[in-house]
Amino acid sequence: MPNSNQHAALLVMDVQNAIASRFSGNGEVLLPFQKAVEAARSHHIPVIFVRLAFREGFPEVSPRNKTFSKIAEAGWGAMTPTDFGAQIHESVEPLPGEPIVTKLRVSAFTGSDLEVILRGRQIDTLILSGISTSGVVLSTLREAADRDFALTVLSDACLDNDPEVHRVLTEKIFPRQAEVLTVEAWAAALD
Repeated sequence: MPNSNQHAALLVMDVQNAIASRFSGNGEVLLPFQKAVEAARSHHIPVIFVRLAFREGFPEVSPRNKTFSKIAEAGWGAMTPTDFGAQIHESVEPLPGEPIVTKLRVSAFTGSDLEVILRGRQIDTLILSGISTSGVVLSTLREAADRDFALTVLSDACLDNDPEVHRVLTEKIFPRQAEVLTVEAWAAALD
C-alpha cells in the first residue's frame, strides 16, 4: 500500500435506499460509487459508509429544522436504523468489518461517531462521495476542512437533484478546500 493511502478513508455518504431511489435508473448512476468502493478496497483504503436515520417517532427532529421536519411529517422512507430506507444501497453493500455510521443531520459528523472512528484509525485524509452534492458532501467537506482533514471529492461519485448546483460546487466551490477528481482519475493515481 502506498504511503499516501495509509491514513486515508473513502466516505460513501447517504447512498441508502430511500435517498438513492430518488434518482431514476439508480443502478447506472451509482456505477461511479461502485468503482470508487472497488478502487478503495483494492488499495487497502478503508471504506466507511454514512447514512441518515432517526429513532422511531423522530425525537431528534426539531420542528424548526426545515429539512428534517418535512421528513418527520411525511415519515419519509421510514428512516429508522432498521428500516429498508435507511439501509445502504445494495450496489455498494458494505463488507463485514466496514463501519456504517449513522448521522442525525446533513453533515456526516453531526450526531455520529465518525470522528471517533477516524481518529481511532489515525485517518487524516478523506475521499468524499455521496448523495447529495449540495447536502451531505458540501456539509461534510466544510466541517472536515475545519477539522484539518485533507480532502478529495470524487465529482462523478456525487449526485444532486440540480445539475447546475453540482457543477458550481465541484468546479468552483469545492476546489477551494479539496482536490476534485473523477473516480477514474483518483483510482489511476492510486497505482
